[in-house]
Amino acid sequence: MLITNSVVVEFLEIQKGIFLQKLKSPEIAEKIKPGQFLNIKVSEGYYPLLRRPFSVCDVEDDLIHIMFAVYGEGTKILANKKIGETVNILGPLGNGFNIDDDYDLAVFLAGGLGAAPFPYLTRKLNNNKEIISFVGGRSNKEVIKYQFPNLLIATEDGSEGFKGNVVQLFENEIKKFLDKKIKVFACGPNGMLKSVSNLIKRFNEEGKNLTCEVSTESAMACGFGICQGCPIQDSHDPNRYLLVCKDGPVFNVNDIEL
Repeated sequence: MLITNSVVVEFLEIQKGIFLQKLKSPEIAEKIKPGQFLNIKVSEGYYPLLRRPFSVCDVEDDLIHIMFAVYGEGTKILANKKIGETVNILGPLGNGFNIDDDYDLAVFLAGGLGAAPFPYLTRKLNNNKEIISFVGGRSNKEVIKYQFPNLLIATEDGSEGFKGNVVQLFENEIKKFLDKKIKVFACGPNGMLKSVSNLIKRFNEEGKNLTCEVSTESAMACGFGICQGCPIQDSHDPNRYLLVCKDGPVFNVNDIEL
């Protein structure tokens, strides 16, 4: 874990309301694993007081990419940073995806801004694993398609692709691939991840033997476990809680209660 001032070198609107910011940080870039995150101080003053967590979207040489939408004061400040300005970043933080398991097919499941960590995961898996991507949103305007390989789309209003949510699309389509060793990588709202968890458990009870890791979301303060502000229940012990920032944000779906 390092802390450094990083220079904004590029800022793009990759689709309406979805931004990609590229930060130059050689020291942190070389240490990042897919699924890890950064805690960013968006201003030089004391407002906003707390850092904001951002999934690492991609790493390209010494550049770190983050993807975000403007939802509050912190992301508004970040979106108004000029090229050449700096932000203070703490990272890499948390545990990322385990990409070295025994599987043939990597399945990506993303809902909304849960699309953020997949470009870097794709980069690390490329040419080593077959990949299929399932991405969803309420409408086609909310589906983030950025750099997903072999993309299938679900929209709840039916404006593009499958009419329904992304977990339903996955359930319908994955039956075509059950002759392969499959690992699912999922990121999105916790309600979506709970549906993923229930579906994976049902498939495995039927003898399908899918493995699955989920990247969870939580409000955070410190980002590395001191404040104890992002608990998630351990599925093996109802009296024990793990921390999203330190023990996650990526967990094996069998290890947590969503």
